[in-house]
Amino acid sequence: MNVKETINLRKSIRKYKDRQISVEIVNELLDAARKAPSAKNVQSHRYFIVNDKEIKNKLIKHGTFKQSYVNDAPLIIVCCADPSQYPKSVDVDETPIHYAYIDLSIAASFLVLRATELGLGTVFVAWIYRNKIKEVLNIPKNYIIPFVIPVGYPAEDPIPKPRKDLKEIIL
Repeated sequence: MNVKETINLRKSIRKYKDRQISVEIVNELLDAARKAPSAKNVQSHRYFIVNDKEIKNKLIKHGTFKQSYVNDAPLIIVCCADPSQYPKSVDVDETPIHYAYIDLSIAASFLVLRATELGLGTVFVAWIYRNKIKEVLNIPKNYIIPFVIPVGYPAEDPIPKPRKDLKEIIL
């Protein structure tokens, strides 16, 4: 499968089979994210891997996710970044936190595409309670958590959502 095929196959999956994901595959996903570019090569992105029922139950108990399907995924990747790692002089009109968001989003896209290539389903979920997640998982307060990515073997095959025509996105 080439990159174009992988991009075309990627869908937001919200239903997963009850099948665990091997450590080797989790490492493949994280390795893809690790290879993404970042401003000043800071590589501030970090990932908290949730695949343990006890930790999942703590997250559920604290009501960390608005959508219940997140809890149904065999793997939840909490995507974090540390803005304090960027030098103050990264840019003239942006703050380091913006670069943390940008770099993490690029890395997560690499991760999601690799997951698709490996036959896994994913979805970006930003409707979350970040402070509760930090508290339950002991994630440093200065880290940002823009989204989590539930991952699993798809138990659905949704119809692809329509996309705007190229003419509509070119200025």
